[in-house]
Amino acid sequence: MNVVQSTAGAALRRAIEFIRTPRFLPLTASAAVALTCGLALLLVQGAHPLLVACFLLSLALVVVGVNDMLQTTHSILRNYPIAAHLRFMFEDIRPAIRQYFFEDDKSGTPFSRDKRAIVYQRPKSALDKRPFGTSYDVYAEGFEWITHSMMPAAVPVADVRTQVGGFDGCQAYAMSLFSISAMSFGALSANAIRALNKGARIGGFAHDTGEGGFSSHHAEFGGDIIWELGSGYFGARNADGTFSAERFAGAAVNEQIKMIEVKLSQGAKPGHGGVLPASKVSAEIAATRGVPMGVDCVSPAGHSAFSTPVGLLKFVATLRNLSGGKPTGFKLCVGHEWEFLAICKAMRETGIYPDFIVVDGKEGGTGAAPMEFIDHLGKPLREGLTFVNNALIGIDARHRVKLGASGKIATAFDMVRAITLGADWCNSARGFMFALGCIQSQSCHTDRCPTGVATQDPARQRGLVVHDKAERVAHYHKATLESLAELTAAAGLTHPAQFTRRHIQRRVSQREIASFADIYPVLEAGALLTHPEETPYARAWAVADPHSFLPRD
Repeated sequence: MNVVQSTAGAALRRAIEFIRTPRFLPLTASAAVALTCGLALLLVQGAHPLLVACFLLSLALVVVGVNDMLQTTHSILRNYPIAAHLRFMFEDIRPAIRQYFFEDDKSGTPFSRDKRAIVYQRPKSALDKRPFGTSYDVYAEGFEWITHSMMPAAVPVADVRTQVGGFDGCQAYAMSLFSISAMSFGALSANAIRALNKGARIGGFAHDTGEGGFSSHHAEFGGDIIWELGSGYFGARNADGTFSAERFAGAAVNEQIKMIEVKLSQGAKPGHGGVLPASKVSAEIAATRGVPMGVDCVSPAGHSAFSTPVGLLKFVATLRNLSGGKPTGFKLCVGHEWEFLAICKAMRETGIYPDFIVVDGKEGGTGAAPMEFIDHLGKPLREGLTFVNNALIGIDARHRVKLGASGKIATAFDMVRAITLGADWCNSARGFMFALGCIQSQSCHTDRCPTGVATQDPARQRGLVVHDKAERVAHYHKATLESLAELTAAAGLTHPAQFTRRHIQRRVSQREIASFADIYPVLEAGALLTHPEETPYARAWAVADPHSFLPRD
């Protein structure tokens, strides 16, 4: 009897300890409420609906709590049943709390509240002016500004363009100075692609397909297309994933396709391939990409159509010929400098020049990539663009090759900065996503985009109304170029191409100011051909091999 009493007493003590332990308080309270409400329901006829609701809610919490204690995956749930779910909930909503309640107007990331506000206002043709003066600390290190003229020029025409291609009897394209950067159908929803392309058609500017292929959604409204071919050759591939010249030629003759772009690397994840899981390969995506359903859609890290700098240029020439002479080039985020200089040597050796090169900065966006790639791989846009521009000047080929720039470009000031470093035009991805309604929830990789921009969920896509967002896309493009025209006039210039590196000033320290001309010096024309040893790229030029991406010994 004493043993039974002792065992019962110990069990009672453990139960009391359990009830009094703070970490089990939500479960204990839920059980107590459920028990009390349950007894009341038995005793009271016609129980009040509130009492019934309390009973059901408490019973549900008890079930959740018991399940938390029994599961073996999350230790925090076993130790803190029910309450631990609050931790996970706050972890999920932390970015939104920071974005909406704690960030100031200028320091938010990836895009500040002020920059997002401008992009939200311009697509709606809403008032985008600001009162009271800048909130930047203009004496802080790193602050940048444009120098202006005491005799401003007349505001030039906003719809300025640059001609890409047109050499050796090939086609040319009049490229708007501001266009939609590469975003694939699959990463973006069908409605987002349709709205972007319709906006491009209204505004008369280009829409890059991204590496996911030229889909029916890109074709629906007839906006100008830059067809990007990545390592998966989607829309132009054989069954084994290799490049198909026949399929490419059959598609590239489409009049809507204005330029061809080979994707070597992407700023946010250079050197990284991609996998679209089989579960996300819909019938539409499979048809667009030329891949089977029910199988993971793999985009390799590297190309199979070439393996050397000379091979890359021959591939560019092949695509140009197969497309009927359309401007053809490639996009890259700069990595090893000797690799790009090897391409430059290959240009000189073969006489094959790309019509354009798009330099993507490591600050560029992505639907999904490893954190280490996003944070620590690849050259930022300013350094990458400066290097590519200098390399082309150094081999006396800058006049043959136009340069595009992409990487967190959303405003006219962003454009001016890129133009001074050598860009002939600028591409924007996230800027146009904001125009579509993106709220920077950073859920692109989850398929739960709340605005229907970066999801394949039909219910979420429904919120994105194509005809409304297309108008906003066109308005954003128009307003940004109008702002660029006004900045051009304020600097005393008549065309954005007249901006030089001396027009951008940066505060290096409290007592020192430098222009971009000092920070990013321009190479002398032909310097890599005549005296490479006197340039900053002497070592990289010496080891660059046009027949290999590996450096010479």
